[in-house]
Amino acid sequence: MTAPIPAIEGKTTVNVSRDRAFELFTGHFGAWWPRQYHIGSAEVADVVLEPQEGGRWFERGADGSECDWGRVLSWEPPERVVFTWQIGGDWQFDPDPSHASEIEVRFHADGPEQTTVEVEHRHFERLVGGEGVYGAIEHGGGGWVALLAAYSQMVEGQQ
Repeated sequence: MTAPIPAIEGKTTVNVSRDRAFELFTGHFGAWWPRQYHIGSAEVADVVLEPQEGGRWFERGADGSECDWGRVLSWEPPERVVFTWQIGGDWQFDPDPSHASEIEVRFHADGPEQTTVEVEHRHFERLVGGEGVYGAIEHGGGGWVALLAAYSQMVEGQQ
């Protein structure tokens, strides 16, 4: 068995209801996900998280091509969503679900118009080349802290 690799965590607070925070996170991935973070050969047109268990998480290229990233494991609006990251150390999609890390996102209502969003990206040891993926996410571009900053900025622009 491969030694566990620590989870990567991130947290942000946004000034919208929990329902709206969930909807903006899951339904507008492409509005906040940095365009340079993709694995397809085409320029990214959108990033999609399908809104149901078993749904796909994928990028859609400007040329109409699609490139899978993972699957939705749990869909519990507006509390929580869990989806897989099936991109190995070669930065290609790995269709084997036993090689998937998991991303859990929780939405905590701090008030009627304030929500804390917490992300835990875990089980990197399941990925082929998981240590490299962990290092690239944690140290390459700010990881989930930077991604959540982009999400928070998008949410502010929606108000």
